[in-house]
Amino acid sequence: MKKTLTMIAAAALLGSTTFAPIAMAQGTTQPAPATPSATAPSTTPAAPATPSASGAAGGSYLTEQAANQISANDYIGNAVYTAADESIGSVTNLILEENGGIVAAVVGVGGFLGIGAKDVAVPMSKLTVTRDPANGTIRLTTTETAESLKAAPEFVTMKDKKATDGSAAPAGTSTTGGATTTAPKP
Repeated sequence: MKKTLTMIAAAALLGSTTFAPIAMAQGTTQPAPATPSATAPSTTPAAPATPSASGAAGGSYLTEQAANQISANDYIGNAVYTAADESIGSVTNLILEENGGIVAAVVGVGGFLGIGAKDVAVPMSKLTVTRDPANGTIRLTTTETAESLKAAPEFVTMKDKKATDGSAAPAGTSTTGGATTTAPKP
């Protein structure tokens, strides 16, 4: 009888350890799957930032354009006029300093309908910006004349300069795969 009791106790103990993890797993709850609204960004509007002369330099994000700020989109594509109200070209690019600030506006001058025009970097000190209070559009004027800008040196970006320097191989030579070959003379 002692042997039977030991077997029953061993079987009960063995059975309880076998089924315990299953029973415990049934008692635990799995985390609910994330709903799309829980992972979507909040649509609550941010508190309006007070525009300042320093802009976002204070660490806060801008939420709207201030009256003393101009968008780059207001410059690019906009015509530039002389003091005599003569259109001399349009802004094609802005040159910025790495740490902020606009250095120059690149103006496409000369040519006809953009064909044959050259880019001239006009310093910002030579441009005047006026805003029409009725509709908010801006007008760019310069103290330069059309003749002085046509005579000014052409502006070349670093990217264009590298492309020109890389393709300036002497006549009759070609570079392929890092090797330079000379074409035979006829």
